[in-house]
Order: sequence, then C-alpha cells, then structure tokens
Amino acid sequence: MLKACLNGGRGRAEHPAVPLAPAELAVDAARCAALGAAAVHVHPRDSAGSESLHPDVIAEALAAIRVTCPGLPVGVSTGAWIEPDPAARVAAVRAWPVLPDFASVNAHEEGAEAVAAALHDRGVMVEVGLWTVEAVAAYRGWRVPVGRILVECMAEEVPAAVADAGRILDVLGVPTDPPVLLHAEGAATWAVLAEAVDSGLHTRIGLEDTLLLPDGAPAPGNAALVAAALAAGAG
Repeated sequence: MLKACLNGGRGRAEHPAVPLAPAELAVDAARCAALGAAAVHVHPRDSAGSESLHPDVIAEALAAIRVTCPGLPVGVSTGAWIEPDPAARVAAVRAWPVLPDFASVNAHEEGAEAVAAALHDRGVMVEVGLWTVEAVAAYRGWRVPVGRILVECMAEEVPAAVADAGRILDVLGVPTDPPVLLHAEGAATWAVLAEAVDSGLHTRIGLEDTLLLPDGAPAPGNAALVAAALAAGAG
C-alpha cells in the first residue's frame, strides 16, 4: 500500500502547492487516488492555518475528502505538537462528529495509550508511530489493539535513517501482524522508501515528508511525488 501524506505541518512558505483548506485537501486527495494511492493522511487546519484536532476542523476536512473521493481511506494525526495536553487530545477524539478511517498515535508521547484507547473505542483504526527502538517497548505495553505500525525514521542523514529503520524492524521482528508502514522525512525519504519496497512493506510519500523528487528536482506537488513513488515500486 502507498499512502499519500498531503500536508503535515508544512505551510505555503515551504511549498506553494501544500493543500491546507478542506477543498484543497479534497482535490489533492483525488489526484493522488487517481494515480494509485490507496489512502491519504492529512493534518486539518483551523481558520488561522494551524493544525487542529477541533471537532469542526476535523469534520470539515474529512467531509470534503469523502465527497470528492468516496471510499478512499482517510487518516489524521493526533501528534502532541497539535495539542500538548493528553487529556485534551482524548476529549477531542471523543467529540469528533465525523470519524477518520485511521489515526496515528506516537508511542513515545505522554498519554499515547489513552489517546489510542479513545480512538479504538470510537471504531477508528489506530496506527502506532514508532520513532525509536525504545518506543517499541512502550507500544508493546499497550492494551489497545493496533491496526498498523508506522516505523518513522526521523534522522536527517540518509545512513542514520536507514540504520534506524533496520534497528526498529529487527526489534519488531517483521514480517509482523499488524502490518508495517515504513517511511522517513527530508533527505532520507527516498532511500527509506526504497528499503520499504525491497522489504515488501507499506510506505508513504507526499509533501509532508519531502519537497523533492528522487532525482533531487523540486516536486510540483503531491501527485508528482505519488507518481514517482509508484514508478519506484511502491504500492
């Protein structure tokens, strides 16, 4: 599976094609799905352009994407940088009037298991984000079912990111259940995507992770990144 990660925390100053408003997310999701992306991951924004877990903000983004792309699985982040208070993250999830198909929860963050439990209780598939080997141990202590494991390599240098991927995967003991999605950010994005392809793992691509195509040229937008990832064997 190839997932398109459309915006993350990026703004227009970083790339003019970053989708922010619900209608922009919907159009970009449709482009990526038409090329072969099997799911999309978005960070909805409030009226000030800030990432938000507010029920209305989540609902508007999800509704717009589903009108344009019926049946396309859509996920969101619950990262602590969006809402630092774990109790507030749980309360937001419990108040969502429109539910995503999946949502990511970073195992190393304070209150992660409680957020995951709130998602599970509402029928949202939990993706656990593992950034380090230590996070694997934290995740294994959870009592909440997980639908997908995100091995997320955050090192900026390519060798370090590839090494981190190997260490985390070794500790997980892949192949595993639940399935694993492997990805990186920045300069290591394409090298780690190649590792995912070679290992037969799910992966993702989009402006959240990189602004560049595999040859180092600036990417026009998410659709170009998805096309390049599919050409590289992802999905």
